[in-house]
Amino acid sequence: MTLYYQTNTWTSQPQPTEKAVETWKHASTKANWRIVQLPNGFYQTEIKVPDEDSWKDITRRETIEGAEAAIDGSIQYYQKKLDFIKGPKVVKTFEKE
Repeated sequence: MTLYYQTNTWTSQPQPTEKAVETWKHASTKANWRIVQLPNGFYQTEIKVPDEDSWKDITRRETIEGAEAAIDGSIQYYQKKLDFIKGPKVVKTFEKE
């Protein structure tokens, strides 16, 4: 039996496309989100589809507070992705002894 094993290395992380960055910017704005109540009593979070007059469902929660917390968490996630486009964040430096 012959096994084939391959590894890949990068000198840097793959860079996001311009379309991905625009999507992240759109998703990191709270005005592009909404919460709707479903017939079963659950609350659904939705994000507006850019350049269209439609909404895409994202998550369902039992309470409106839970739905809003899910939106806030998504916004923080996409804001963090946008921050890291600028490059690595220095968290600690060392002085010469």
